[in-house]
Amino acid sequence: MVRPSTPPPQSTPPQAVNVSPPTPEVTRKLEESRLRAKDLRSQREAAARAAGTELPVAKSSSGFVDTEDVHVVAPGKRSLRKRPYESITQSHVPETNRDARSPAKRQDVGSSSGGNGGNEGSSVPRAANKKFARFVDYNFSAMTDTKGGFLSTEDDPFNKNLSAGGSGPGQGPGGNPDEPQRPKHMTEAEWERMQLLRKLQKQKAGPFEPGLSAIADKAERKKCRECGNLEIDWVWEEVFGCCVCGGCKEKLPEKYSLLTKTECREDYLITDPELRDKDLLPHLSRPNPHKTHWHDMMLFLRYQVEEYAFGQKWGSAEALDAEFARREAAKKKRKEDKFRDRLLDLKKKTRADAFRRGSGSLGGGDARFGDALAAGGAVKKHVHEWGRAVVDEAGMSTKTCVSCGMEVEEFEL
Repeated sequence: MVRPSTPPPQSTPPQAVNVSPPTPEVTRKLEESRLRAKDLRSQREAAARAAGTELPVAKSSSGFVDTEDVHVVAPGKRSLRKRPYESITQSHVPETNRDARSPAKRQDVGSSSGGNGGNEGSSVPRAANKKFARFVDYNFSAMTDTKGGFLSTEDDPFNKNLSAGGSGPGQGPGGNPDEPQRPKHMTEAEWERMQLLRKLQKQKAGPFEPGLSAIADKAERKKCRECGNLEIDWVWEEVFGCCVCGGCKEKLPEKYSLLTKTECREDYLITDPELRDKDLLPHLSRPNPHKTHWHDMMLFLRYQVEEYAFGQKWGSAEALDAEFARREAAKKKRKEDKFRDRLLDLKKKTRADAFRRGSGSLGGGDARFGDALAAGGAVKKHVHEWGRAVVDEAGMSTKTCVSCGMEVEEFEL
């Protein structure tokens, strides 16, 4: 017994139905029928226009009306009216479409309510709030959609990779005008090689390091001033005029450490014009470690700064200490005087009436603050009898007059 299988085997293979093409006679009849129907429709439209009536709107079987926005396609392979290509592209997207990927113009939210200066229908996006400018790195509402998952040079002007393709210094889009830019005729590998050579030339390292000649005179050879080593730091020799090797710089930080401009100004009391004079105090420029767009650091050699401060400017270390103590005392005195002036102003503002009474400028008479007036207008001198000082919860000391009840506060300076 043969068990049935799923699906059951077909007895005969299916054969494709061969449809013969229409004969010329059939084609001629179809064309005549089409032209006849077209002629009849033209006659009906002309009669309706002459009578001034409107033709009934053609509807589909489902009740849809064929318009410019709604395209009704007839069933079958040969449709009566196909949908145009422009209707399925993204060039004409209706405003009701909420697809964020569509390039439809975004209307300003506040344009209809007058928040955009009354420009209804304006396509200009509203400006971002300044409060959030320091928290937002990229404003996605104002960026260009590149369809590739990357930012353009206009949207990311501080990207070094995007700004490295300029044609000259400062010509790259978003590049720093102080930094050299890669020429157009140079490849990326050639540009990196040139940058490396410039860095080595600036540091006097690699192929640009001065050679050590055994034939040269010993007097002309540059040696370390501490140990006599021939392998000195050529950058320091060029900038500071100091011949010292790397080992001695690490062993003697009290002489060969680098000082910033702030340390020289505060510790050695050297002014800015003196620090900017390269003939007086040479300095080494380095990028600022805190902010890259700030000015470069000015680094000075410690022993050169001490020689100038102790020798030419102040004379000795004791004189520098005395000048530092004098300035600190003057600073403290100015601070105390400022505090007293502010305290006096506070007293004048809070007790202006009492101050005027005490000075006799209130009332224009001979009476002073605290005097007792008799019934006939005579002035009776009153002498306050202050009681014991009482300290309240706030720590303020207060005295009260036994006879008149006047209270005064005491301040200890």
